[in-house]
Amino acid sequence: MGASTVRFGLAMQIYTRTGDDGTTGLFFGGRVRKDDARPEAYGDVDEAQASMGVARSLAPSGSEVAQILLECQRDLWVLMAELATADENRHKLTDRKNKVTGAMVSALEPLIDHATAQFEMPSDFVVPGGNPLAAALDVARTVVRRAERRALAVAAEGSYVVPYLNRLSDLLWALARWQEDHIIRSKDI
Repeated sequence: MGASTVRFGLAMQIYTRTGDDGTTGLFFGGRVRKDDARPEAYGDVDEAQASMGVARSLAPSGSEVAQILLECQRDLWVLMAELATADENRHKLTDRKNKVTGAMVSALEPLIDHATAQFEMPSDFVVPGGNPLAAALDVARTVVRRAERRALAVAAEGSYVVPYLNRLSDLLWALARWQEDHIIRSKDI
């Protein structure tokens, strides 16, 4: 019996066998090896999104941090689609649907400012692990930084993919410090 899932009442197979030869399909067509720079880049973004999901699972349900993480995870789908598009198909991309915009980058800045207003800026290097949520946010931040480095190899000139990832890692750092400080202050009370 093969692997399958049910979607809208219909059985859908998960496996396609098209990647058995070590290649993967790109958005809007084309195939490349799975170890090509493009799948490496969007694969790291996928890992970043998953690590943010771990952090979100540790945040209180419905909290501001959980909502921020969810919105950023959704943005990463857009970013992955752009990275998964061959240069010759970039003209098919649509802003905010499968192409990162400058407005998406700018939207992260007030979130960073809000988060940094919630804690006193550390005067020394931070040692991650103050609590599980802050530690998970720091892990997500490091995965985003790796994704940013990988995206440099394939992001088109003028793309907002790298600036988005750069700002996202800043946001994750700020969220980690906020959550760490929140726990520390609540223990002092």
